[in-house]
Amino acid sequence: MPFQISIQPSGHTLIAEDGASILRAALDAGFILPYGCRNGACGSCKGKVIAGQVDLGFASESALSEEDKAAGMALFCCAKPLSDIVIESHEVSTVKDIPLKKLPCRVHKLERPAPDVMVLHLKLPVNERLQFLAGQYIEILLKDGKRRAFSLATAPHDDELLQLHIRLVPGGQFTEHVFGAMKERDILRFEGPRGSFFLREDSAKPIVLVAGGTGFAPIKSIIEHAIHNKIERPMNLYWGARDRAGLYLPELPLRWEAEHPRLKYVPVLSDADAGDAWRGRVGLVHQAVLDDYADLSGHQVYACGAPPMIDAARQDFTSRGLPAEEFFADSFTFASDPG
Repeated sequence: MPFQISIQPSGHTLIAEDGASILRAALDAGFILPYGCRNGACGSCKGKVIAGQVDLGFASESALSEEDKAAGMALFCCAKPLSDIVIESHEVSTVKDIPLKKLPCRVHKLERPAPDVMVLHLKLPVNERLQFLAGQYIEILLKDGKRRAFSLATAPHDDELLQLHIRLVPGGQFTEHVFGAMKERDILRFEGPRGSFFLREDSAKPIVLVAGGTGFAPIKSIIEHAIHNKIERPMNLYWGARDRAGLYLPELPLRWEAEHPRLKYVPVLSDADAGDAWRGRVGLVHQAVLDDYADLSGHQVYACGAPPMIDAARQDFTSRGLPAEEFFADSFTFASDPG
């Protein structure tokens, strides 16, 4: 049965239909709560249940500890109300007025810059544009009703074609189709924009951007938006991959760095071999940030990549003084039916 959700401190109320998670109900009602992975792995949507009962659903122990549960915390992406409830959560008001759309699109171009990475260019109908914030994502709607989420790699001003960076997931229903059968002019449907990972433009703090693999996609959107809008805040980009091929658009960040003195680029490889002839930084990408910053208290961090990277970065960066509210993350995870 439907239950009422009240959000504090805003006082907003909404109705969760039977079976809907707290996050899904809030998003459908137009209230954007913070979140990242959307499947209980990253902890970005963690908030407090002040009153009422919830089914906590699946939540990884690293994202929701027993201590969290005892304190009344829940992951709103997987928790479902069992009664009328009152929750405590920050709301992302700057995306509230952006309409959520379901749109068709045509595959305009397929580019394969690495053996396991496809850059997909999607063209919208002539009379349609997608309004979004730099860093947000869309969900591809599959014929069986399932969805696949991919970050937008294009900046909001450059919306004639939407660009997605897709990594091949072995056994993945959608990604194997992209790499094996998709053709130019194929028709897809998607819903978006979604996500609370976007550039906060009301701050003057220097920015540290951390990308792991195809987590580069939303970071690319943020950087190109900042460049287009002539945002003068210093930006340091750290892009990590296993090998040189994993830095699949190698010339682009080098060009940004050459053309914009306030932007610095640090590529990092974790498993370079002799064939890479690599002379740059090695190790974990978030460790490279720690090596360069003794104090992060005056910065904002935007990080996108796999959950272990996000978890380690959140913990280690806050230990270097980064305020928890200045760490923004998008955690790339795969459901039980990946890709």
